[in-house]
Amino acid sequence: MKKLFSLCLIISIAVTSCGETVSKDYKDASLSIDERVEALLPKLSLEEKVAQMRIFHANIGTKPDENGNLKLSDKVKEKLKIGIAGIKNPGEHIDAVAAAKLNNELQKYIIENNRWGIPALFVTESYNGVDAEGCTKFGRPMTSAASFNPDLVRRQWDVVGREARLRGMHMCHSPEADIVRDPRFGRMSEAFGEDTYLTTQMVKNAIIGVQGNYEGLGNGTHIGAVAKHFAGYGQVLGGSNFAAIEISERTLIDEIYPPFEAAVKEAKTLGIMASHGDLNGVASHGNPELLTGVLRDQWGFEGYVVSDSNDIARLYYFMGVAESPEAAAQMGLEAGIDIDLYAEDSYAYLPEMVKKNPELEKLIDRSVRRVLRTKFILGLFDNPYIDIEAVKKGVRAASSLELAKESDLESVILLKNENKALPLSKNKSLKVALLGPLLNEDTKAMFESAAGSNVKFIAEKGFQLTNQKGGAPELLERDPKAIASLVNKARSADVNILFLGGDKYTAKEAYFSNSTLGDRATIDPVGPQDELVEKIKALGKPVIVVLKHRRTLSINAISEHADAILDTWDLSEFGDESTARIIFGEVSPSGRSPVTIPRSIGQLPYHYSMKEINYKKEYLFLGKGPLYPFGHGLSYGDFKYSDIAISNTEITPNTELEVSVKVTNNGSVKAKEVVQMYIKDEIGSVTRPDKELKAFEKIELDAGESKTVSFKITPKMLEFTGISMEKVLEAGDYTVKIGTSSQEYLETTFKLKK
Repeated sequence: MKKLFSLCLIISIAVTSCGETVSKDYKDASLSIDERVEALLPKLSLEEKVAQMRIFHANIGTKPDENGNLKLSDKVKEKLKIGIAGIKNPGEHIDAVAAAKLNNELQKYIIENNRWGIPALFVTESYNGVDAEGCTKFGRPMTSAASFNPDLVRRQWDVVGREARLRGMHMCHSPEADIVRDPRFGRMSEAFGEDTYLTTQMVKNAIIGVQGNYEGLGNGTHIGAVAKHFAGYGQVLGGSNFAAIEISERTLIDEIYPPFEAAVKEAKTLGIMASHGDLNGVASHGNPELLTGVLRDQWGFEGYVVSDSNDIARLYYFMGVAESPEAAAQMGLEAGIDIDLYAEDSYAYLPEMVKKNPELEKLIDRSVRRVLRTKFILGLFDNPYIDIEAVKKGVRAASSLELAKESDLESVILLKNENKALPLSKNKSLKVALLGPLLNEDTKAMFESAAGSNVKFIAEKGFQLTNQKGGAPELLERDPKAIASLVNKARSADVNILFLGGDKYTAKEAYFSNSTLGDRATIDPVGPQDELVEKIKALGKPVIVVLKHRRTLSINAISEHADAILDTWDLSEFGDESTARIIFGEVSPSGRSPVTIPRSIGQLPYHYSMKEINYKKEYLFLGKGPLYPFGHGLSYGDFKYSDIAISNTEITPNTELEVSVKVTNNGSVKAKEVVQMYIKDEIGSVTRPDKELKAFEKIELDAGESKTVSFKITPKMLEFTGISMEKVLEAGDYTVKIGTSSQEYLETTFKLKK
């Protein structure tokens, strides 16, 4: 017995008592992720737990010195003594190799300077590719939505995930799953458009891509997504950032939630970011029904929820729904916010608050589990560092740059092509003027590379739209000399290509500071752009307009006077080259508008899937309908639809239908077409949308080729939130419409019988 007692004493550190099993080691990679989390969590002090619920920005003192070595401020060193959930944008302003080296140093410092060696999450964003120096620059999400090609979006975000991980990043506060329907909103181009189904397909594929189909997370090749802003953020009143959000519960469930639900259930997003705003008076950052009830209890989300910048604290000092900063912190914690982004006046109070209310530690433990779980999923405890040699080969690879060009070519929208003004011929001797405020320094060179030696170019920007001051840019005074010079240049050309629209200063995020603006009260093109197109059109020469912009514009004068309009939104770093290739007929345009283009701001709210009763009357002194409908886009091909057919005229809750249409390219060139299927519920127990996009397919046909395109109609497509606020499937008549836009289609009917 003495020997047995002594043996128990010797191994008492590893054993809780004689006869019990050895304590599990969180560093043991053979354990499950949940086992490792549960082995680590009890070791943490309260302060260390709360540190795992906070992210700070690298700009407070995490940067390279003059030799490229890590330099930390005293403030950062103090924070890192007890660990940290993560750091936003470390190394964002240096190239990928330098960033990888810096982030390896930073991670090593963090691991070695907290008691348990807990690594940090390094976080980026993605609007035009990875938001950092030296990465492949893709078009913005709205631009890629115009491709109507979810697989292309998945491949694009796969590159984003790989390039970010090679820099040493682990999470991405992207993509946006918001529905955006108000072009006054400065952040419009960060999302995927006005339609629920299109946005859902794009968001789902973006997350699958950036996370490497989830497998890339633990393999160390990809980063985790944080879908945002949950929920309703794009619906701010007046299009004004931080304004109230008023959405009916039915619209919220049927139109706003689905992209987020798909992000959770289908794409397995690692993170969700809460919305800046409220929902019908309930602040999203303090809304347990939203962040716990819907997100976790209904959808089964297991990742972490992060606040938007400083927004837990704003429950007190901005929203006015918490009595104190401490009350705001408790409200956010109870609602289900796991990580506080940036704030020093929110979750920093939690350790002291627990002394007064020990029950809060259970909620803290809940959040810390989710953060630690994410770090284990990403493999950071076992492989925290980046292989520098891999960075040199993997960032801005030739295949990634080619993908950026491919994405551009599928995203450019041909809005108008009067009398086949496009394409221009490379084989004829032409003098082409490239003119206007959205002309870039390298536009001429890119056009020359695409057009060949027969075409001669002259180029002149003429004027800028704003003074290009980041906080609150100001419009510039009309410059008669600049306009006259542009008109004079145009007079000497055979064809004039005008680069118009809006720059990055006329549509951007309006930050919390009152001195930083980005939303607009009008959506007309700013400055003398309408005057310019009118004067150049008066010369009698062909006028082609290349629209560059980050918000929908009411382009009435441009639409009237231009012979052709190419809507490019905000393309990749090769955007002008891709545009030139389309203008000179190397590729047929195949983009489709992911938004409705209104004639006037007075038509807002205005999206194709509004309730049918919204279309009863037009406005005085305004043309009928939109300038261009959702889904619109022309081609150099000539696509004709015929022979629509449906497999059965009846569907039941347990059966499906198949509907098909024949599409023929009667043109003389190979081209791509987006075949779109909309469904209209003719009679509902509540007022129903005019029509809803339910499926689409992008096809490519040779000249003279035909193809039959088929879609399934499932009962799920017909569900909606009924009078009792429950999902219902109602018997009755439905019309299915298949065509080339939300306004041009063939149709047939069927009945749902129960």
